[in-house]
Amino acid sequence: MGGHTGGTGPVEVEPMPGYLDLISRASTVMLGAWRDCSTCGLELSKRTLLDNAYITWVEIALFFFCAFLWTQIRRGLTESMFKPLARWCRLLPKDAAKMPESAWKLVFYTMSWCYSTYLLFFSSYSFFHDPPSVFYNWKSGMSVPLDIAIAYLIQGSFYGHSIYATVYMDAWRKDSAVMVVHHIITLALISFSYAFRYHNVGILVLFLHDINDIQLEFTKLNIYLKSRGGGYYLLNDVLSNMGSVSFSITWFWFRLYWFPLKVLYATCVSSLQSVPNIPFYFFFNALLLALLLMNIYWFLFIVVFVVKVLKMKEVNDVREYEDEDGSKAAAGLLRKPQAENNDDDDDDDAGHHNSAQGKHIQNGISKEKHL
Repeated sequence: MGGHTGGTGPVEVEPMPGYLDLISRASTVMLGAWRDCSTCGLELSKRTLLDNAYITWVEIALFFFCAFLWTQIRRGLTESMFKPLARWCRLLPKDAAKMPESAWKLVFYTMSWCYSTYLLFFSSYSFFHDPPSVFYNWKSGMSVPLDIAIAYLIQGSFYGHSIYATVYMDAWRKDSAVMVVHHIITLALISFSYAFRYHNVGILVLFLHDINDIQLEFTKLNIYLKSRGGGYYLLNDVLSNMGSVSFSITWFWFRLYWFPLKVLYATCVSSLQSVPNIPFYFFFNALLLALLLMNIYWFLFIVVFVVKVLKMKEVNDVREYEDEDGSKAAAGLLRKPQAENNDDDDDDDAGHHNSAQGKHIQNGISKEKHL
């Protein structure tokens, strides 16, 4: 669908709709738009792409340079900081292998989410409180504000790096294939929304998604740290439980409540009200709906995770494959201090001895207790 100008939006902020209102109005608007688009097809898509996509070779070169730069920065931090920190903390072998990945992601997502928060709440943009305003005064080829362009360069290049990193640098998990698809869809959304000047809604999407990655990596780091040195650290266990609870709540609130009701309503309904012939209306909404479906898919993992915590009273990543070698290595590390303690008093009852030494029993393994 082609169009070049957008209307001025209303002064009053529209109230956020409910799920039923979203489904009914979005389906009605989309069906009406489909019926009205009698000339939709490859020829129109090609013409609309050439008429409305604005991106320069310099911007493309910056994207690839920054994606390469993120990879090199991650490798540098991993070798100079994250791996030495894992050795210093005496993490179990299976945890030490995954700790640099979580540390890197925690650093990046904290930085990127703080910047998105600044743009949405501490600048002149009102996109969060008034989502339909993302399309007010939209024009094809309009200039992108520098602060938003910086956010797009940071996020776009990072997801370009993440496609490579998921396959070649990260630990492979049950949902890694879905994660690659997620990164590709996210990169497509970032790239096309920048080229078609839908950058306002893009900032809102990034803000609603990055916070969960911060909580996820924070929780995983504390899971690794609570068993460091073959002991048990109560503080890290409490922090991992707090992180898992906040992660579960905010996942639903940000990705399954605010994301569809703020973003999808704006892109499906409000966009056509402000820009009747908005370019690639169906394409962008299809990508956003795919993103929502993946959020629901991962929410099923969260449900399984919560059930596992309630049953086993232990926080672990349910996406991980069983690692027998890592488990054996970890068990060997845990048996060493136990063997040394048992040499002093071989005739004592094992259960009595462990409790007398102030130990924590976790999955049948005795661990030294620490704060």
